[in-house]
Amino acid sequence: MVLTINVAVLLAVIIVVRLRRRTEARKRSDEQLTVLIVLVFGVLVAPTAFGHGVIDVVGQVTEGITQSGH
Repeated sequence: MVLTINVAVLLAVIIVVRLRRRTEARKRSDEQLTVLIVLVFGVLVAPTAFGHGVIDVVGQVTEGITQSGH
């Protein structure tokens, strides 16, 4: 039996664990590593159906904000 782990799911778990830590306990390098992990996660998720759904939702929200500002 072979256990396969989706890299995006693993990164999502790491992101949640890192963000649950206390803010005061973070160093600047620790915050930079978290940003890097989130960027890699975004690159991995973007081409998926979930990523396209997120892009559509964000696009609709920004379009709604833009139209309400006029």
